[in-house]
Amino acid sequence: MTEKLDHHVQSELCYTRPAYRQGRKFTAVKVYTVCNESKYLLIQGVPSVKLDQEMKKACEKYGKLVSAERLEDYPPLEQFTETWLVCYQFLASARHAKRFLDGKNFFGGILHVCYAPEKESVGDLRQKLKSRRDDVKRRLRRLANQATRPSD
Repeated sequence: MTEKLDHHVQSELCYTRPAYRQGRKFTAVKVYTVCNESKYLLIQGVPSVKLDQEMKKACEKYGKLVSAERLEDYPPLEQFTETWLVCYQFLASARHAKRFLDGKNFFGGILHVCYAPEKESVGDLRQKLKSRRDDVKRRLRRLANQATRPSD
């Protein structure tokens, strides 16, 4: 049986944030590092009424899928729901999917989407860290170029 880890549990909403820091809706405060993010997503709260094609179609809107499968042995979020493990080709696609699918009403069920970095291989982690390093170098070069350019 697949174990439900602490980071798979939905955090409580934060009601103590100052008004100037609060957006239009209350959200949970959670910080992600590059190691916490993953191209693997766990999607919980999917109604158990054979929505395989609909689930895949909803996920494909955010990027190319490597795999999408229902987890039979994962403890459900609530009764009559199931959990899906989705793998995107790129981390950016997984970020978009998490942002837009989390909290969405899907055929009567409210989805809870979380990253599943425990499903990554060592090679996936190396690639993710190298990609992050390259992004930081690119941003630093761009900032250095902007600083050396004469202002008008």
